[in-house]
Amino acid sequence: EKMASGFGITGHQGRCYPIWMDFYGCMMETDKPSKCAELREDYFECLHHRKEIARYNQIGKELAKQEKLGNSPLGTTDGGGT
Repeated sequence: EKMASGFGITGHQGRCYPIWMDFYGCMMETDKPSKCAELREDYFECLHHRKEIARYNQIGKELAKQEKLGNSPLGTTDGGGT
């Protein structure tokens, strides 16, 4: 069975390939896959950005909540200089 080269359609190495190789190496060297759980988590985050997206959504909800209360946590948005 042949493994993927790690290079994408554009000929460049995929952004997650180095993380994949770390995870793969860990899995090949251990008899206890749970030791590689953090590397697996990092690899899936690199692929899907679920934690990053959840954090952006959380920040967006808080900003909307603060603006609704009349607070502007990012400063004024009227473009005024003073």
